[in-house]
Amino acid sequence: MLAYTLLILLAGGLQALAAHVKITWDIGYLNISRDGLSTWQAIGANGQLPIPPIYVTQGDILELTAINHLDKPVTLHTHGLFQRNSSYYDGAGMVTECGIPPGSQFTYIIETRNQSGTHWVHSHYGPEAIDGLRAALVIRDLDPKLLDEYDEDVLLTLEDWGQEPSNAMLERMKTTSLGRHPNYPSVLINGINANFSQPIRFLPGRRYRLRVVSMSFTYWFKVRLPGHAMQVIEADGIHSRPSAVDGLDLCPGQRYSVIITARESLEFNYALNVTFHSNFLARKPGLNPRYHHVPIVYRKDAPVKTFPLIEDHEVKWADEYAMEPQDKQMLLEPVDQHIVLNVKAPNRNTSISAHAYGDYAYAPVPVPPLYTALTTGDMALSPSVYAPQLNAIILKHNHIVELELRNSFAPIMHTYHSHGHAFQVVETGPVNSNSSIPVKRFTGRQPMRRDTITLAAGQYVRVRIKADNPGVWYQHCHQEQHNLSGMAFTFIEAPDVMQQTLRVPQEMLEFCRILGHPTQGNSAGHFGSDMTGIDLPLAINGTANSITGT
Repeated sequence: MLAYTLLILLAGGLQALAAHVKITWDIGYLNISRDGLSTWQAIGANGQLPIPPIYVTQGDILELTAINHLDKPVTLHTHGLFQRNSSYYDGAGMVTECGIPPGSQFTYIIETRNQSGTHWVHSHYGPEAIDGLRAALVIRDLDPKLLDEYDEDVLLTLEDWGQEPSNAMLERMKTTSLGRHPNYPSVLINGINANFSQPIRFLPGRRYRLRVVSMSFTYWFKVRLPGHAMQVIEADGIHSRPSAVDGLDLCPGQRYSVIITARESLEFNYALNVTFHSNFLARKPGLNPRYHHVPIVYRKDAPVKTFPLIEDHEVKWADEYAMEPQDKQMLLEPVDQHIVLNVKAPNRNTSISAHAYGDYAYAPVPVPPLYTALTTGDMALSPSVYAPQLNAIILKHNHIVELELRNSFAPIMHTYHSHGHAFQVVETGPVNSNSSIPVKRFTGRQPMRRDTITLAAGQYVRVRIKADNPGVWYQHCHQEQHNLSGMAFTFIEAPDVMQQTLRVPQEMLEFCRILGHPTQGNSAGHFGSDMTGIDLPLAINGTANSITGT
C-alpha cells in the first residue's frame, strides 16, 4: 500500500493538505498483444499498455496532460467525477469540447475536494477507449473513520479486450446477427490475460479494501472470494454503510469497494473467482460464461481450498437497492420534472446496435451543446437551439428530476451512465404489468447513489437527481457499440446559471477552430432555430417518450 496521505490538524478537524499531482499521458499507437493471442494497433500512453493507475488523495488537484500523437482528436473523461463548475473538463467529445487535435496537448484540471473513492479515466472520443486508452483512478479518502476500517488497498481492474481493433469490430457488427458475433473477447485482470492473473498476497487477520473497477465496454463481471466475508462500503465513488455480501456483479463502468478480512490460518490458499458473462453474445461453453481465478496466497506452498459449486440465485450479490449511503442523503422530493425514456430500435439495416435512447439516434453536431448553451442567451432555455439528434433535455436549476428508463426489448441488457451526477437508485420493475418480475424499491432508510446501473431486459429503472450542477452532461449506455450507435441523450442543466459561472478555457475554443467547428450559436453554428447544414436526424421507432413538469 502506497503511503500518500498528507493530513494536518486545522480548526479542530482534519483537512487535506492539497497537492498538485501532475500526470502526463503521451498518447500514441502501439502494436501490441495484450492477451497473448492477437496483435493489433492499440492506443496507449507513454509507450505502454496497460496504462498505470492514477492515485491521488482527496483534496488534491490532478493536472492530467494529454499529448496527442494520434491521427485524430482525443479527449479524456474522468469517469465518476462531477466536474462541478468545470463542465468543459468533462471530456465528452463534441459534447463539452471539440477534442485535442493531432499534434496538440492539453491539461485537464481535476479538483477532488468533494469526492473520493474508486473511478477511472478513459477517452470519450469515438472508440479510442476500446482500443486501450483507459486507466483506473483512485482518490484516497481523508475520513479517519473510513481509514480505520482497513489496513491495505488492493486494486482489481477488469477489462474486455477484442481480437481486432475497434473500427474493424464495429464495422462487422453492423451486419452480424445478434448473438453470432464470431470473436469472443479476452478477459484482462489488472492489465494482463486473466489466464495468467498475478497472485494477491494476504496476511492473516489483515483487513483489505478490494477496489474493483469494471473498465469494460460491453461485458459484465462477477467477483467472489469463497471462504471470506465481504463488507461492501462503496459503489461508484459513493461510500455506503457497510453491508455483508457474498459477491459483486458489475456492468460496464461500475466500481465497488469491499472490505475483506483475511483468515487467521496459513493452512490454505484461496481463489478469487471472476466470471465473465454477457447476454449480448451467444452462450458457448468456455467462452460465455468464462471463469477465471486470481490466486489469493497466504503461504507459497499451501494447497488451494476448494468449495462446492453454488448457483447464482444462492449468492447474496451486492444490491444498490439494499445499500444505504454513508452521508444519509434522504430521498429527493418532491419531484419537479418526470422524464420517461424508452429503449428503441433504429429503422435502418446498417445500425451497429438495434437500440437507442431518445426519439432520435444520438449523433454529434458541429457545435458542442455546451458551447450552444453558453452563447445563445435566453434561447439556451429553448429546445429549438439544440439539434434533435442531441436528445437534449433542459433542466432547471435545483429542480428534482426523476428519470425512468424502460427497456422493453428482450433479451438484451443495457447500462445507463450519468456524467455530472450520481443518481439516487429508487426503483426497478417489469415494463409489462403482466410480468412475474417483482417490483423492487430501495429498502434502506435512504436510497443509495451511483453513476452507472444495469437496465435489465424487460424492466425499467427509476432514478432521481437534483439539478444543482450547471453544465451539459452526456447520458448514455456504457456498452460502447450502443453508445456509438446513438444510445445517448444530454442534460442541458441550468443554462441560465452556467452562462454566469462557466468560462471555457481559450485553448479549448482554439482547438475547435483548428478542427473546423464553430464555438457559438445553435447546433449548426447559426442563431435562432436555423439548423441549415446539419444532417437530418435518424428517427427511432417505438413507444413515445414523455417529459412532464418544468
